[in-house]
Amino acid sequence: MKKWAVVFLVIFQLGSIFAQSETGFLGKIIESKTQERLQYVVVSIQNSNVMQLTNEDGTFKLVLQSGGNQLLLVHSQGYKDLLFPVKVVTGQVVDLGVLILEEDLRIESQAILITLSESDLFDDNSTSENTSGLLQSSRDAFLQASAFNWGQARFRMRGLDSEHAKMTINGVEMNKMYDGRPQWGNWGGLNDATRNQEFSVGAATSDYTFGGVLGTQQINTRASIYRPSSRITFSGSNTNYSLRTMATYATGLMSSGWAFVISAGKRWANEGYFEGTNYDADSFFISIEKKLSTKHALNFTGFYTPNSRGKNSPNTDEVVQLTSEKYNSYWGWQDGKKRDARVKTVEEPVLMLNHFFKIDEQTSLNTSVSYQFGKVGNSSIDYQKGNSPDPTYYRKMPSYYTSFYAKNQGEYPGEFAPDYENAERNRILFLANSQINWKALYQANEQPIIDTNGILSGYTPAQSRYVLYEDRTDDKVLSINSNLNSQLTENIFFNGGIAFRNLKSHNFQFLTDLLGGSFFNDIDSFYDGEQSQSDLKNPNRHVGVGDVYGYNYNYLANTIDVFTQFKFIYRKVDFYLAQAFSNSTYQREGLYQNGIYATNSFGKSEKVNFENFAFKGGLTYKISGKQWLLFNGAHLTKAPSIRNTFPNSRLNNLVVDGIESLNISSLEGNYIYHSPKLKTRLTGYYTLIKNATQTSFFYAEGIFDDGAGYDNTNAFVSQTLTHLNKKNIGAELSFEYQILPTLKSTFSAAYGQYTYDSNPNVRITNDAKASLTNSSPTFDFGKASLKNYKQPGMPQQAYSLGVEYRNPRYWWLGANINYLTNSYIDVSPISRTAQFYINPASGFPFPEATPERAKVLLKQEKFDPVCLLNITGGKSWRIRRKNISFFASVNNVTNTIYKTGGFEQARNANFRRLDQEASSETPSFGPKYFYGYGRTYFGNLAINL
Repeated sequence: MKKWAVVFLVIFQLGSIFAQSETGFLGKIIESKTQERLQYVVVSIQNSNVMQLTNEDGTFKLVLQSGGNQLLLVHSQGYKDLLFPVKVVTGQVVDLGVLILEEDLRIESQAILITLSESDLFDDNSTSENTSGLLQSSRDAFLQASAFNWGQARFRMRGLDSEHAKMTINGVEMNKMYDGRPQWGNWGGLNDATRNQEFSVGAATSDYTFGGVLGTQQINTRASIYRPSSRITFSGSNTNYSLRTMATYATGLMSSGWAFVISAGKRWANEGYFEGTNYDADSFFISIEKKLSTKHALNFTGFYTPNSRGKNSPNTDEVVQLTSEKYNSYWGWQDGKKRDARVKTVEEPVLMLNHFFKIDEQTSLNTSVSYQFGKVGNSSIDYQKGNSPDPTYYRKMPSYYTSFYAKNQGEYPGEFAPDYENAERNRILFLANSQINWKALYQANEQPIIDTNGILSGYTPAQSRYVLYEDRTDDKVLSINSNLNSQLTENIFFNGGIAFRNLKSHNFQFLTDLLGGSFFNDIDSFYDGEQSQSDLKNPNRHVGVGDVYGYNYNYLANTIDVFTQFKFIYRKVDFYLAQAFSNSTYQREGLYQNGIYATNSFGKSEKVNFENFAFKGGLTYKISGKQWLLFNGAHLTKAPSIRNTFPNSRLNNLVVDGIESLNISSLEGNYIYHSPKLKTRLTGYYTLIKNATQTSFFYAEGIFDDGAGYDNTNAFVSQTLTHLNKKNIGAELSFEYQILPTLKSTFSAAYGQYTYDSNPNVRITNDAKASLTNSSPTFDFGKASLKNYKQPGMPQQAYSLGVEYRNPRYWWLGANINYLTNSYIDVSPISRTAQFYINPASGFPFPEATPERAKVLLKQEKFDPVCLLNITGGKSWRIRRKNISFFASVNNVTNTIYKTGGFEQARNANFRRLDQEASSETPSFGPKYFYGYGRTYFGNLAINL
């Protein structure tokens, strides 16, 4: 008996020794109003991989390897972060007691700002689909300013398009294979269901994918991680939509091992901020998880967000001066209602099944199968044997006469001869008919009925001259991927994954409305004979509503991506190394035999294959518990998008000659200081992108010599740039200071220099030349002198100063003032080639084309800087055990009118025409511009049941 007592005593003493040798702290987390314990709250040491989730009773215990001063970060979606210093004593576990989290009302601001601006929706200028969507999950003051304050001016972080970031849901990549960008509308209106997010900036590590040089965003929809809740929200705005309502219900993980999340929403507007822009969107989401055992769980996620929105036209200065910055030429009155001819419709449901396998305490495996299908349609008016229905067509504008030059058959240009009388007539007619005349389009599609007495007795449908159609893309994407995460040793962590994606993309022209007519001819009326036929296998077709016509083809694509990543975590230094390999195969399959390209349009094209490698690494040096130095670098090659691989895919199987993978290098350095009162980050970065390919379409006049001494080949052409380099250099500053417990100030600054770093090669594909001469349609225009021109479409410098007051009685008020500058127009590359100076009628340079005058004509336009004042505020209440919160914001309080972007029209693509246009001071083909919102408001009421 004594022997067993001694053994027990020894075991007890050893246990005490081991217990005393543990180092760390523990505590419990509750919600401030309800005093309920919060589970699945992330408790971590700031800027490290040491973390723990709270249990069902809200408790946590964090074990560390050594003592010292540390910053403890407590984070949970929907609540304000807690950041405070703790002194860790080696060999002791400190009890921190009860920690209280307060609801973060600022989360509601995401509901209005993570949206698509009308400029992003315009097909010929859609360079971003809004990068601000990538930033919603970060609490860094700079990134908040980027998304919520500067996003309204189309600011792009580090000057990079969203194709250079990776967007994943449960580890499945959501970037489109067509252009590399996420289609944000696929999960629009699901704000509550998609709040569980992780975001990494630049080339920093991600546990789910190798990522891009802009960053990585991961949305986690696993049902068991949602807190049990019921939430209803009501919103009002005057931007894209007028009203919104959402409802979300989550059970959390129940004792049966099941967890459910259901969310639904509705957004709509008869007219948004810009004239005639209707909006209608529904949102449905479901996530179901079954915990099969302690190691296995299955989760199904499905979401469907059908939405349609009327587009807004870019306009010349002439049009805006005659109307307003809200003017939209795409709509007209029909039966007393506004009807927009250009509507974007997105219906692409996503179905996803995840298997979560916890192999052991250190290793987990997430395997996913996802299927996305549906359609994206962009409507427009097509016409034959009729005049353009566009109310801003250049012949209808005053400038058509005030920019007139008398013809001169000699060597020098004719004399300036404005016709002010007809210009005034056009002005009056335009103001009286400044919108699409739908009634006239219907009348043009009818023919009169004359009785036997020669009297008009009515009208009957005839061959349609005008119809409404959609450019349709019906995608089917199968994704299979698997991610492994493992802690190999105490200090070494491994992430790896493999992903496969298969795409079949059906692209076609789809007739949606005959506008009162009986049929439409499936021909191209610009050409004659066989060249006019859309499909030689089915010539002279009459098509009706629901028929495919014009063009019809498939994209077939497969991609395989593999990545590995090793992270090494030590007391003073953390570092990581990652590498990736990808293989992409593209092919076009023509379903029509086009009359212009009879031998190169039907059937499958050659397969285009790209193999790419990527490497990145980074280091974090922990100066102290409050200060860190971070460095990241990456070098990778990246396959061009499908869009940029086939330059004229609607008509033929041609592949861009000499197309190559992009070559991307990126470096960044960060200094970070975090204390309970002061949070600041200073970052410098450098990104070089080589061998980019870029395709665009426009109507051009006077750029070809037809060999007969004059130019009669004006046509709609495609322009392809190859070997285009871009250089992005800049710095970022994030500053946040807690002046008082209730008063906080923020300052953010972005300073960038984003330029073109090469003179790319320009090729023009002219279908008209191919039809006339039966020769190659592609013409090499040589180099475009673009080096050192500014990259367009976003402010390259931005500054924000803000202050926020947060009252202990659960209300807050904030204001910030923003200054954005150095935004430039998108220049026409063809006007920067040697061909610009050549007279197509003679083949010799224009004699009046002096370098001095060319410098004036080709100077890149810089937009005026803009100053925007935004005010936000909110309050929450606890009523009958229900949490009610209200958030409101007013953006651009001073109603400042400003341009967010624009592009030069390339129609007058030679020196003489452009010089005459500029000299007239009223150009018919001046640049077209996009405008930002004026004063806008947003209000949101949320009820947590």
